[in-house]
Amino acid sequence: MVKAKLVLEDGLLKSCVVSGHAGAGPKGADIVCAAVSVLVRSAFHALSEREGITVEGEFPERGEFSLEIKEKGVQNSEFLAGVGDFLQMGLLSLSVEYPNFCRLSIKEKQHGS
Repeated sequence: MVKAKLVLEDGLLKSCVVSGHAGAGPKGADIVCAAVSVLVRSAFHALSEREGITVEGEFPERGEFSLEIKEKGVQNSEFLAGVGDFLQMGLLSLSVEYPNFCRLSIKEKQHGS
């Protein structure tokens, strides 16, 4: 089971942690794992290449991923909202279509809490 946890701060993506293996197919040919990988890696690369956003990410081993927004800058709020929505909707879609292989949890908090 792939478990994805998004943390939103004031409605914007703050962090994402993904762990586990879906087990929906053979290693190297699992469509759920592949879809999750594409979503989180695309979000990470889009954020890390954006001027004014500082993001830390780790891919310590297969089946493990994390990212955290360290700085976002006021001018990037709309961009960050878009990337966060993309990631959230993609992971939500997978968890609905493949509920036995992917689970999404979302924690919302206010700045400073």
